[in-house]
Amino acid sequence: MPSSAAQEQKILLGLTSFITRDPPMLSKLNRQRAQFVLTKIDEILAWEQSKEAEKDTRFVELGRYLCEVRAGQYWRLENLKSFDEFLERRFPESRRKAYYLMSIHEHLPPQVKRELKQVGWTKGLELAKLARRRDGQEFDCATWLHKARVLPKKQFRREVEKELTGKETEPWEIVYFKLYKSQIPVIEQALETAGLMLGSDRSRCYCLEMICADFLAGANLDNGNPDTFLRSVSRFFQFLPREQKQAFLKHAESAS
Repeated sequence: MPSSAAQEQKILLGLTSFITRDPPMLSKLNRQRAQFVLTKIDEILAWEQSKEAEKDTRFVELGRYLCEVRAGQYWRLENLKSFDEFLERRFPESRRKAYYLMSIHEHLPPQVKRELKQVGWTKGLELAKLARRRDGQEFDCATWLHKARVLPKKQFRREVEKELTGKETEPWEIVYFKLYKSQIPVIEQALETAGLMLGSDRSRCYCLEMICADFLAGANLDNGNPDTFLRSVSRFFQFLPREQKQAFLKHAESAS
């Protein structure tokens, strides 16, 4: 009769191995239950998309009503002193979004405003950027409305940025994470120092990337990953001004 230790070893080997001679039998598929669960998942995802679309449309209306409140001074009905005080009550966390919504109606021509509910407020904000640019170019409503209808939000935002700057932009996304108040001074000082090194024209995301590249380069300097070290140094090189790039190349040639 096998000992308990041998049995335990046999069980552990079975758990840690991905290849078995006798694979377990698949459980019987409950097709009715499986179909019910998959349908519920699709319903929830469709509900989420419909809510997002509804919010996009309702915010277009919200911006129009906010413009009317300011123009008609409706805030006096609540015995408030100013429109800013009205916004402070309705948008206690930030009034920036309210002004964004209002800017859509302030800068877009009437033919675009009539289509705003179809494209939503986020794309409407991008259209407003095109409409208010000061280089004297005429705003091509029909073309940009068509793009707003057919393109996804991120792709449409890239198209607008390319039109405004003349540069092709790489895909991007907004990253959220929580910081404790005690951490903020150190992070702010690090970003400020990196900004002084890179120049004032660099955004904070480039400053953060430089800090991370510096950390990775130091972490992989001794017995680390040479590919990671090379990638970090390459990113550093891209941030350097032209004169420092030339000096770096000369130093690398002499060192080799």
